[in-house]
Amino acid sequence: MTTTLRTPAQTPAAAAVAPSPTTTRSLLTVAVVAQPLWAVVALTQAATRQGYDITRHPLSALSNGSLGWIQITNFVLAGVLTVIGAEGLRRVLRGTPGGTWAPRLVRISGIGMIAAGAFVMDPADGFPVGAPEGMPAALSWQSYAHFAAGSVTFTALIAACYVLGHHFGRAGMRKHAVGSRVAGTALLLGNGWAMSGGRAGTLTLAVGVITAMVWIATIANRYRRSL
Repeated sequence: MTTTLRTPAQTPAAAAVAPSPTTTRSLLTVAVVAQPLWAVVALTQAATRQGYDITRHPLSALSNGSLGWIQITNFVLAGVLTVIGAEGLRRVLRGTPGGTWAPRLVRISGIGMIAAGAFVMDPADGFPVGAPEGMPAALSWQSYAHFAAGSVTFTALIAACYVLGHHFGRAGMRKHAVGSRVAGTALLLGNGWAMSGGRAGTLTLAVGVITAMVWIATIANRYRRSL
């Protein structure tokens, strides 16, 4: 038996002022594209930028160097698209358990991405080529601002996944509930391992972030297809 994603039932009065399904579908399409776009652009750079090693350098480090503008643009564009796409999630989840906070948290993650693009972390660990090995003796304020923005993004994504887990659990959609919690836990553990200085922590963080991002996009696509 297949499970169909449902939006809340509307009264005739509410339906008269309800947003157009076409507009909602377009917003959900933006949500589908937003964060996976960031992942594709970031991973392409990780595979091609000279001196970059994903087991040593966070994906945020790609904002440095002569080609850093690509990752900066990637952060800002994906963040703006995430903020826009969150409105589509708000419309389809409205009136359901978790339907208020899941879209809000997705929107907050987008705002964090925009800030992460605006504030660039310091060069470190030999990237870009020519940068000193290890971490700088003193971090710039822009680097601290970038780390703060990253924390906002990660925390919001983790929370959004767990709220979606609650939403789907209440709806009796066990697979979606488990998937949501797994995605949130992947980012929680990946970020925790990176923060602890664990071996290849930047890689586990990248895996966790991309897992959560792709899951949010997957949920948005499920709802888009149901309209």
